[in-house]
Amino acid sequence: MKIGILKETQKGEKRVSLSPIIAKQFISSGFDVVVEEDAGSSSSYKNSDYKDIGVTIEKRGVVFKESTILLKINPFDEDDLKLVDKGHVLISQLYHRSNPELIKAIAERGATAFSLDAMPRISRAQDMDVLSSQNNLAGYKAVILGAYEMTKIFPLMMTAAGTITPSKVLIYGVGVAGLQAIATAKRLGAVVEATDIRTETKEQAESLGAKFIAVDNEGEETEGGYAKEASEDYARKQKEAVNKSLFQADLVVTTANIPGRKAPVLITEEQVSKMKNGAVIIDLAAAQGGNCEISKLNKTVVKNGVKVIGTTIAPESVSTNASELFAKNIYNYIIHLTEDSSFKWDLEEEITDETLIVKDGEIRKQ
Repeated sequence: MKIGILKETQKGEKRVSLSPIIAKQFISSGFDVVVEEDAGSSSSYKNSDYKDIGVTIEKRGVVFKESTILLKINPFDEDDLKLVDKGHVLISQLYHRSNPELIKAIAERGATAFSLDAMPRISRAQDMDVLSSQNNLAGYKAVILGAYEMTKIFPLMMTAAGTITPSKVLIYGVGVAGLQAIATAKRLGAVVEATDIRTETKEQAESLGAKFIAVDNEGEETEGGYAKEASEDYARKQKEAVNKSLFQADLVVTTANIPGRKAPVLITEEQVSKMKNGAVIIDLAAAQGGNCEISKLNKTVVKNGVKVIGTTIAPESVSTNASELFAKNIYNYIIHLTEDSSFKWDLEEEITDETLIVKDGEIRKQ
């Protein structure tokens, strides 16, 4: 069975779904691999890096024609679907809950599609979870970007001219990205606070040195390891509990996302107006509408001296590492789905069942 690696076409994307090292592992496991020309160039992988380990380099149309499995990081677009036929197996982050038209179009082509972002949060799937591996990098980069944009340094510093007090950092959301943001800010010497709707994250945040801002959480729950949308009562209580820290923060990183839904607004325009002059907000949820009311994707908005940067951050900004981790997740996932280089189609198995969105033109998950 041949695996085809497509060059990412989404604006600003620099990653590739398969690194040469993992391509070699696939070949050793009995698969053939074909890579679109220059697919890995933005991740520092040359065509020759793939050729040297037995991968074929082809034009985009040939990759579609010759491959059974087609791999991408981002959802397949309209131009892709023109080249998709019955018998193709598409694997990417499809975000099927918020992209019903894409899923319908894939089904109309008679193809099969697996969505990587639908991976269940269970221990057996941890080494296949692309959201976790990429969000880990996003949390790190959010703090690095914030440090670059701030007009202050992070650590306490004693000088002959006087003492510089450490910066204050506030993290909304203690998931994978939030935990890495906490760890990175602490390593840089900041005083860090964090908050999350999930009370079970308190211990994790504190283990990394952050003060956890607790909110009366009665009645709030999680679903599949992700936070559910908060009630209006909880949102009000969270604002009251967090406002003091928010208004004193030098850097705020927001990471709260709800799969398949618009990101919750955690910081209103009114709250921004009360923040310190020169403060920076890095909104990692901007692609889903933003945790800050005034953030805009891939733009910097300045309000009352507060700089609000809306971004996905960019695992793509560290594309070599991001591609390496994504490729390892993909390898573990495809090996799980197959036996002797052929799909097992075990629809009773949880990982297969949850991630298989379309099977031979039939939509299984809405």
